Amino acid sequence: MGVQSLAVACGALALCLALTTATNPGFVVRITQAGLDYANQQGIAILEKELAQLKLPDISGKSGKVHYDLSRLRLPNFRLPYSRITPVSNVGLQVSISKASAELDGNCRVKFLLIRSSGSFNLKVENVSIKIILRLGSDITGKPTISTSDCSASISKVRVLFSGKLGWLYNLFHKTIESRLRKNFESEVCDSVAKSVQNKLQKQILTLPVTVKVDNKTGIDYSLVAPPRATAQYLDLDLKGEFYSLAKRFTVPFSPLPLAFPSDHERMVYFGASSYFFNTAGIAYQKAGALVFEITEAMIPKEAGFRLDTSVFSAFIPQLEEMYPNMPMKFRLSAPTAPFLTIGPGGISFQPIVDAQAYAILPNSSLVPLFLLSLVSLDTACGSGAGGSLSCAQFE
Repeated sequence: MGVQSLAVACGALALCLALTTATNPGFVVRITQAGLDYANQQGIAILEKELAQLKLPDISGKSGKVHYDLSRLRLPNFRLPYSRITPVSNVGLQVSISKASAELDGNCRVKFLLIRSSGSFNLKVENVSIKIILRLGSDITGKPTISTSDCSASISKVRVLFSGKLGWLYNLFHKTIESRLRKNFESEVCDSVAKSVQNKLQKQILTLPVTVKVDNKTGIDYSLVAPPRATAQYLDLDLKGEFYSLAKRFTVPFSPLPLAFPSDHERMVYFGASSYFFNTAGIAYQKAGALVFEITEAMIPKEAGFRLDTSVFSAFIPQLEEMYPNMPMKFRLSAPTAPFLTIGPGGISFQPIVDAQAYAILPNSSLVPLFLLSLVSLDTACGSGAGGSLSCAQFE
């Protein structure tokens, strides 16, 4: 029994380690405080409209001998002059609103002894403060998740103005109504925010795709490989950043390396791409057969004074002049393997392997293969030809 317990414990530990092992992103989006400030400017107008649609419940009560009913409460104006979005370390984002103001309209009915009256009222709310903390995460499909972690709202001043002949009744119970309205309003703000985040924002986020089609051959997987990372200065989105072939998915034979960002945080948004991003693009296009190009004489400028025919290459391969004298040629360039890009402290190195197949174009437009040049890296060329062979040569 002890051995079994030990095995279970070891298995659980291994599972925890596997789940907590971080996957390096192929592409990173960093949003700084300047970027969040810009997003706040764009989003505050939307928030004002959302808050203006708040529907408060009817209020009924009694103050002394005065009975009152307030109904059809609506919020036509909500002004947010001071607001800011800031990152919260290890949580997500905080939305802070201060010195906000609002106006509330509605209908009222008052009963005092045998006196009954009805009319309308206008309520002014001043110096409203709201603080919302949004927790950011990701699901198993790599889509972002968002939820309300905390919310608080406070109001420093509420004043009700009644219309009607019996306005003097207001003085008998206005403090009670103002107090109840303040509490209801503070509660409804946070409830409305939580419902909007859960029922609108989160549902909309879940409809967002995590892949995008680049062209008719490839696409990019930009799903999250980890929950968004928030610090006091910025918010990082770690994306997979992997190209794939639309015809057939393939397994990438290497993993992305860690990315390092500069310490500068003055710009609104930073983008970081590792060699993984570019190298998966090379594999995707190579497997899709897109890394094939043809060179013909029509593509060579006339002022170059160069003709693409067998007479030019007969100096290197004399057999060409004998077998196909003065015939036009074409080259077909292809990549037998995907090109590989390396990004390091010393700079960028590129290691493509290109096969250049030469053809002679016969009078009937048919093609005859002449020789094949294999260009290895940037300074090596090898070739073999029909009826003979060419050795590799190093160019220095």
